[in-house]
Amino acid sequence: MSMPFYVAPEQQMKDKADYARKGIARGRSAVVLQYEGGILMVADNMSRTLHKISEIYDRIGFAAVGRYPEFENLRLMGVRFADVRGYQYDRRDVSGRQLANIYAQTLGTVFSESLKPWEVEIVVAEVGDAADEDEIYRITFDGSIVDEQGFVAVGGSSEHVSDVLKDRFAADASLSAALNAATHALARENGEERELEASNLEVAILERARQHRKFRRIHGRRLTRLIEEGKANGRAASGGGTSGADTADEADE
Repeated sequence: MSMPFYVAPEQQMKDKADYARKGIARGRSAVVLQYEGGILMVADNMSRTLHKISEIYDRIGFAAVGRYPEFENLRLMGVRFADVRGYQYDRRDVSGRQLANIYAQTLGTVFSESLKPWEVEIVVAEVGDAADEDEIYRITFDGSIVDEQGFVAVGGSSEHVSDVLKDRFAADASLSAALNAATHALARENGEERELEASNLEVAILERARQHRKFRRIHGRRLTRLIEEGKANGRAASGGGTSGADTADEADE
């Protein structure tokens, strides 16, 4: 009987990590960042049915890149956990930190025990009553969790996107300015430079001033107007102020 081929544990972990990174790199990136009214989530995504950005609970959002079936399973797991915990205890007992820890444990177990790691990278964001209470957590394919400050990019070109976003990020920016900064960074993914239109973007916010459910998608005419306003403000001067487009009460969801 032939002996099984031996692979050192360190090499197995490296091979798994390389496999996961290559899978994630095949897709487009996403960014999550603070703005004056809460937290903005933007993904380069042309699909209108396969969402990279979703609501988990009252004030908690979820953004992901990689293989859709895998991060969709994580999203559903988080929704079930939040619903059960909120029902058994209190809705205020559900937190982004809890969800981030559960996701980290799940991904860490899959990475260490399964032959194939999950090709996903996710962000859990929770908007607080004040900007200094906002929480943004990045969870990678191997279960590593990072408490990010201000903004985070995920995806195969996350380092490059983060470098571009860092130059334009301002925690007190208007929604249009924050969206312009996010799209500017995503448009320069992989070192390329392209134009991102509303049809290329999936956008949602966790709006601090909104009652009860904070999550709201932005699409259609309002998204187009915010993009145009952000570009106009960027051309006119850096750090434009809030305008009527930021506070328009159109039905976004």
